[in-house]
Amino acid sequence: MAPANRQFLPDEDLAYTVLADLKRVTREYATAATESACPTVRQQFTQLLNVTLQMQGELYDAMQSAQMYPAPAPALKQDIDRSLKSYQDTQTKTQQFVQQAQQIATPAWQQQQSSGQQHVQH
Repeated sequence: MAPANRQFLPDEDLAYTVLADLKRVTREYATAATESACPTVRQQFTQLLNVTLQMQGELYDAMQSAQMYPAPAPALKQDIDRSLKSYQDTQTKTQQFVQQAQQIATPAWQQQQSSGQQHVQH
């Protein structure tokens, strides 16, 4: 019989396992939220995502304070600024693409709708 105080895994290994699962669940909730067509379902997955992100942050902080997780290397401001600029550029390009796609799709949709009304009138 195993001693009662003996653990299945060391605390550090358990914490890493839970942290990895929280990261995985975060990705899955984010995917589910972005792919949900129903606003209620999207809101539910977004709430679950936010709760999971909070738990992940709390576990990371606890692991770091227990010296289970090494502190990240400091980032240079110029690297952060470069990344931020890149993300902003991508966001701008995405918004432009969506606007162009909407402009192209809207006339076609209006044309289909008006031709459908003409068929109803005849």
